[in-house]
Amino acid sequence: MKKLLIALLVAGAVGGFAMYKFGGEKELEYMTIHPSRGDVVEKVLATGTLVGRNEVEVGAQVNGQIQKLYVKLGDKVKKGDMIAEIDPRTQLNSLSSAKAELRIVQAEKKQLQAALKQQELEYNRQLKMKKGNATSDADLESAEASLAQTRAKLESCDANIEKAKISVSTAETNLGYTKITAPRDGVVIGIVTEEGQTVVSTQSAPTIVKIADLETMTVEAEISEADVVKVKPGMDSYFTILGLPDRKFISTLRDIEPATESESSSSSSASSSSSSTQAIYYNALLDVDNSEGILRKSMTAEVTIILGESKNVVYLPIAVLNQSLGNSKYKVLVKGKGGKAEERIVTVGRKDNINYEILDGVTEQDEIIIGSDVASAEAASMAAGNSRRRGPRL
Repeated sequence: MKKLLIALLVAGAVGGFAMYKFGGEKELEYMTIHPSRGDVVEKVLATGTLVGRNEVEVGAQVNGQIQKLYVKLGDKVKKGDMIAEIDPRTQLNSLSSAKAELRIVQAEKKQLQAALKQQELEYNRQLKMKKGNATSDADLESAEASLAQTRAKLESCDANIEKAKISVSTAETNLGYTKITAPRDGVVIGIVTEEGQTVVSTQSAPTIVKIADLETMTVEAEISEADVVKVKPGMDSYFTILGLPDRKFISTLRDIEPATESESSSSSSASSSSSSTQAIYYNALLDVDNSEGILRKSMTAEVTIILGESKNVVYLPIAVLNQSLGNSKYKVLVKGKGGKAEERIVTVGRKDNINYEILDGVTEQDEIIIGSDVASAEAASMAAGNSRRRGPRL
């Protein structure tokens, strides 16, 4: 019995040694991914608001009561169409008064012309008489002075006539201003002044309606100061709206406003005091055809501006790039021979929000080890190896 027990222990020890010696160490297990191939599109994302391409405020240039409003909200108008009419009685009275003043000065001119003709005859008569010593020097000089005085009055009268004509022209223009017409084609997007309301244009023209060209819409997209240096006019762009998230509205970046919206609309002191506490954004302007009439003013647009695109390239997720070495170089871990982790240096190109284009360093056949799993995998492997090396207990 004792010999049998010893034989079993020896056999167990030999088996354990053989398992350790000839079984080999188990290959380390990592979570890995292969580099992918496809397109990497570098872009800037922004949120914007839709506005009319050419919005204009149609106002009154004369005082008075809105006698008639010819349009309603949503009406399409052509350039020259009647928008509103102001009670013209005040302007008609002004025109009548200006015309009467013109007639008065014109009558004065006729009187002066008649007097001038008479005085010219008298002067010539005195001149002939002087040659025959039939008149005195005083009478000749008096006739000459009267003639010069009348000529001066006539020149002044001509100036008054020109002034009166200008007054008539101004009154006619003001009368024309009582008929307010559309300055361009568009759609009425706002009615500010109602029929019967009195407008006063003392300092600035009060707005009556707002007109915009909705056949072409403009997106005002807010670009952060970090991204505004990357974008420039002419870049391909597109946007989506909340109601049609799967439809891309294709556009081109038309322009970037040189100043922030707050600087354009507020005083310098206000903008300088808020610049340290508020994020800075610049409006990028994108035009889009709206002949279908789908887009409406004030809609929210999710804008994508294409900075550049690399097609059919190898790429990796940004999260896989463990350590930046500068100059577009990154360190990654690759599963090498025997399953061990090896460091590789890769050079990156374009990036989108998820991936980096890989220019060199790894291929699609390489297995890239995912970050933090390396340490845990090695620890588990070492623990398994230690348990194998213990051998059987006696």
